[in-house]
Amino acid sequence: MFNIIKNKLFTVHQNGKEQVSEVFKYIGPGIIVTVGFIDPGNWAANLAAGASFGYELLWVVTLSTIMLILLQHNVAHLGIVRGQCLAECAYEFLPRWLSRIVLSTAGIAAVATALAEFIGAAIALKMLFNVPLVIGSILTAVVCTVMLVTNSYRKLERIIAGFVSLIALAYLVEVNMVDVDWVAAGIGWVNPSIPNESMLVILSILGAVIMPHNLFLHSEIIQSRQFNIQDEAVMQKQLRYEFLDTLVSMGIGWMINSAMILLAAAVFFSHGIGVTELEQAEELLRPLIGPAAGTIFALALLFAGLASSATAGMAGASIFAGMFGESYDMKDFHSRLGLALTYVPALLMILFITDSFQALLISQMFLSLQLPITIFLQLYMTSSRRVMGNYLNRRFTGVLLWSIGIVVTIMNIYLLYVG
Repeated sequence: MFNIIKNKLFTVHQNGKEQVSEVFKYIGPGIIVTVGFIDPGNWAANLAAGASFGYELLWVVTLSTIMLILLQHNVAHLGIVRGQCLAECAYEFLPRWLSRIVLSTAGIAAVATALAEFIGAAIALKMLFNVPLVIGSILTAVVCTVMLVTNSYRKLERIIAGFVSLIALAYLVEVNMVDVDWVAAGIGWVNPSIPNESMLVILSILGAVIMPHNLFLHSEIIQSRQFNIQDEAVMQKQLRYEFLDTLVSMGIGWMINSAMILLAAAVFFSHGIGVTELEQAEELLRPLIGPAAGTIFALALLFAGLASSATAGMAGASIFAGMFGESYDMKDFHSRLGLALTYVPALLMILFITDSFQALLISQMFLSLQLPITIFLQLYMTSSRRVMGNYLNRRFTGVLLWSIGIVVTIMNIYLLYVG
């Protein structure tokens, strides 16, 4: 993998003939995946980090983003080489009974993800328009269903890219409204430190960045850029541009997550105010830095909730279609049924929720349980010559990725235990 990475960084304009328009044909899938780690769960973890520990935990965002880039690049590599998503590979290369069990757990994780995203968008609607949580969740599900069923992938990609741009713009505006200690922030980004009683927050940030549904989703949507998988030169070009797409997109996610901590550190930590809920953050921003800040915060949360709800639905549909050896296609019955099986259970559970914060914790519990299964499924596939041929993980790459998988597994088990 690292030979490919080296080539990618130095051959984007190969022989001086590559054009910018050629590059942009391959950019986009990474942006879809980025939505998954700037979702409402990340907001809560990042705001708690900044409010409680100032700039000291910015390094966690850097570390988790590096780990995410490696894992997402690896699973996108699988999608390009195989022309199949992770779920389809599980169907083809695992015993049928085992693939059904593994993919069923991934489907449950997609439901848990949709639950959290619906709640996040509903909280934003409540902030902006005083819409009840259940009604806001239903509205979010309806809007996202219409987006997924009626729009082609390319249109949906542009819509979600627009949401990500608006979220980034909102935080750019808000960070410029406050007095950030940039020296302390610079140190925080690169200097690992573990303040007293910060371990749970550190694990929450790490756990919220790497999500099982995103690994399935990236291996699926990367195929939107496959023009001729049988052509070796085209495949090499895809691998090169995929890394650029992943690197740029995850970099945008790193900036947005960092901005959340910067805002919380500059506003809440500096005033000695702890924040544990999104509604509380919005309410406190208004008196501290003006009413516009609260509105911008709520709007950005709404965009994040809508975009992440849509990608959770896409992932659930892709996973369910993969159980039948099929790729994601919202014109196909299995993909539409997969979308329904992701959204409907999440909405039914929300009907019985009385504590939205507790519901977010429960949803994270399911993600913690499932994430190691998805990571090791991915690494088994990308390390297999039978699956990847000559594109299988090289030894150093494999050791690095398996080490990340073990660390993430231990981290999630611990987070589940202390939670």
